Amino acid sequence: MTTTAVRETYADSLARLAGAQKGSSGAPAYSRFINRRLGRYLAAAAYQLGMTPNQVTAVSALFTFAGIAVIAFVPTSIVVGIVVMLLLVIGYALDSADGQLARLRGGGSPAGEWLDHVIDATKIGVLHLAVFGNWLREPEGRHAVLGVPLVYAAIAAVAFFAIVLTDQLRRAEHIRTGIPTRGSRSTSTLYSLAVVPTDYGLMCLSFVLLAWPLGFTVVYIAFFAANTLYLALALPKWFRELRGLGELPDRSVAP
Repeated sequence: MTTTAVRETYADSLARLAGAQKGSSGAPAYSRFINRRLGRYLAAAAYQLGMTPNQVTAVSALFTFAGIAVIAFVPTSIVVGIVVMLLLVIGYALDSADGQLARLRGGGSPAGEWLDHVIDATKIGVLHLAVFGNWLREPEGRHAVLGVPLVYAAIAAVAFFAIVLTDQLRRAEHIRTGIPTRGSRSTSTLYSLAVVPTDYGLMCLSFVLLAWPLGFTVVYIAFFAANTLYLALALPKWFRELRGLGELPDRSVAP
């Protein structure tokens, strides 16, 4: 007598994902409470379609870079602002979905994590270059602040590298000692709300204001100021934390 395997339903996949969420350490409010939930729905759908995490990463990149291209090359209008916002929001939700799909399938891979981080690093820098191109094409009285997106691109690149490297060093310390580091603990809701100006997801939403040059410029510069302040405060804190960890294994090669 043969038995037929019961296919997991979409609801079952969602339920499994609800119990397999990663920690909330350092996550700002939109990313933590909205984007991860959107990603969960998309990850469950991708699982039902038999997609791999890398395929979801590729689709995420398509949406994100399509939105960035519209910012850079398409004349601004209300419709364009809405389209950009939707493309970036969907791309960001799929960026959350690939990792959740990996956990749903039993775990990710170093290559998948590498691909995800490379695409993230690219989009963070290119997004601000696209804003710079948009402002060059449609200055609308922004001549005095045209350089802000270029500085913002540098700030975003340093922040992304520092966050990723700090997380990797924390993981190495956790593996070495088995003791959770401070960065691996859950973040309070109050902290998530306090750092929401640094939230990439919130910036995605702000592009709906593209058709109102003054409004978007004010919001964009506010994001820039908040991210610059956050980085200035976070870098010394992370350095002090890592200085308090144990030494890494010696990887030098003997002569």
